[in-house]
Amino acid sequence: MHKIAKGVWQLAGFPPHLFNVYLVEDMLVDAATRWAKGRILGQVRRRRVRTVALTHCHPDHQGAARYLCETLDAPLACHAEDVPIMEGRAPMVPDSRILRLGVRIWAGPPYRVARVLREGDGLAGFRVVHAPGHTHGHILFFRDCDRVAIAGDVLANMHFITGKPGLRRPPAVFCVDATENARSVQKLIDLDPSVVCFGHGPPLYDVSQLERFALTGLPK
Repeated sequence: MHKIAKGVWQLAGFPPHLFNVYLVEDMLVDAATRWAKGRILGQVRRRRVRTVALTHCHPDHQGAARYLCETLDAPLACHAEDVPIMEGRAPMVPDSRILRLGVRIWAGPPYRVARVLREGDGLAGFRVVHAPGHTHGHILFFRDCDRVAIAGDVLANMHFITGKPGLRRPPAVFCVDATENARSVQKLIDLDPSVVCFGHGPPLYDVSQLERFALTGLPK
């Protein structure tokens, strides 16, 4: 594991930075794909994990959630808008061919959400910020005392083919509303984070890149 800030670690993944999972005090944020369950468990086995929380319900973020919750005896938390999807009562969105492929390859089984999250809720010293657009229930986590942000897929910090670091919008084919996601990017910028952790790509310490990206990388 790599320490990012006080009480915040990024778990090792394969390939590095492709499907990120974070340990935040006693909370796991996201659960990668179903193929990552052994690797995740091996890194947190000796720690007390009290919650598994999802930034959103996509197959590369919820894949190992059920296994980890059952094995670690930890409840699952996600935003209210994504609860029916995580519990298997609604399909993952958007309904695109490529996401359906991701569901077949990466997704884990449904699982009951024990804690339904909403704007302003607190978990492990972070507050929930509703940041929809990628999914209806996409959230980011923000810690006010040192301005650490865990931003899920509001943005990525890597090229998905070359793996080269760099800020990118999530492809529209993976978003329920790309324009709303752009507003969520601005919401992230307005938080004035000191470091940003992404679902895909390495942490961003030079946060001035966010402002420059907002000028050139967002849809009008």
